[in-house]
Amino acid sequence: MGKFTVDKELIRELAALLDETGLTEIEVEDNDIRIRVARGGTVVHAAAPAATVTAAASAAPAVAAPAGDVVHGHPGLVTSPMVGTVYTSAEPGVPPFVRVGDKVSAGQTLLIIEAMKTMNPVTAPKGGTVTRILISNEQPVEYGEPLLIIE
Repeated sequence: MGKFTVDKELIRELAALLDETGLTEIEVEDNDIRIRVARGGTVVHAAAPAATVTAAASAAPAVAAPAGDVVHGHPGLVTSPMVGTVYTSAEPGVPPFVRVGDKVSAGQTLLIIEAMKTMNPVTAPKGGTVTRILISNEQPVEYGEPLLIIE
């Protein structure tokens, strides 16, 4: 087995591609060398299109946000950084990461989004109090979809 040299320029290019595309990870493979660049817990703040309530969300009407709700312009809105399935706790049967009324600090895990068999933590962009949770456990989410509000 030969000596492995790290192509730092390739890693920089991949990291720049993450920034450009809003992805949380990217992996390339060439022969026997595989390079994976990932950014854990990055939360993208973007104005999202009007959300529609899915059947899964309608099971918890106190949690779901109706289309046209004023949450889209809210400064404490946390949106989904990717397409995937949202999980509100680390595993089934354990309490959720956060509940309405919980105080959170910047960087604290709020929930997990599974995308392509990878668990991606979504962290609090700022400290504050969780005032609304707009999704339910195991709900599919789209990029930019409102997840919760921190005030």
